[in-house]
Amino acid sequence: MGNMIKIELKNEQNQSIIGRIDHEKAPQPFSAEGKDMAVLGIKNYQYELGDKIVVTATGERRYFMVQLDETLAPALLYLPQKKWEYAIPMAEKARKASVETAFHSQRHHMMVRQAHDFEIENYQNLSFNSHDQKDATGAYPHASANVETREDAVFFAKNAIDGKFSNLSHGSYPFSSWGINQQADAALTIDFGRTVKVDRVRLLYRSDYPHDSYWTEAALVFSDGEERVLKTTKSIEFQDFKFPIKETSQVTIKNLKKANDESPFPALTQIEFFGWNK
Repeated sequence: MGNMIKIELKNEQNQSIIGRIDHEKAPQPFSAEGKDMAVLGIKNYQYELGDKIVVTATGERRYFMVQLDETLAPALLYLPQKKWEYAIPMAEKARKASVETAFHSQRHHMMVRQAHDFEIENYQNLSFNSHDQKDATGAYPHASANVETREDAVFFAKNAIDGKFSNLSHGSYPFSSWGINQQADAALTIDFGRTVKVDRVRLLYRSDYPHDSYWTEAALVFSDGEERVLKTTKSIEFQDFKFPIKETSQVTIKNLKKANDESPFPALTQIEFFGWNK
């Protein structure tokens, strides 16, 4: 079977959602497909709780440019499996981490296409994923952690790789972050889903001082167990660290040493790993 990309809307019961893409068209399942690109445009459908976007992609090339909502930046994703399901975040508790218009229009534009070679081969931020979700969905990169403050979406690990850099406050959008609930052994892992080559990390601490604290030290642990310690400081800017090229399938940031100050709330706004797809 050659290349094929298909986008479908399904409900909580995994049934195809049927409707009109505009008033002049006959009702039919909301679906679109193409060889190298699929685009599903809809003029009049309000998403409901439990709805999901199902992407099916065949062929050997597994890198795709994806944008499933106008409020999400296009992202280069690695999809090793043929099918990927994206749960549309309609629950009220999930909405505080997004702009209020996310997925709430009646008009929708969803696009998935094969990535160009230059997009794959670029030196780039390999950890960025505007479409990451709390639970692993089979789309990479994916962020997870051993703690997320109050299981609240505004503090989920995925917020640290979403490309949003507002760090002068805390809580709801646009100030979402990875919050550690004052847990001493807090650790965040970025799974790339394949082996990549990295040589640089950038850390952006949440900087709502004096509400926030910060970390003076952090350790990176690569998939082979090698550890690299970073000395960090109180800053509202990205802190940039370069190191010899490392091949790894994931990186964990852990052993976070909090500064000796009065605030109990250090948090991470963004983490970026730069390098190359192999």
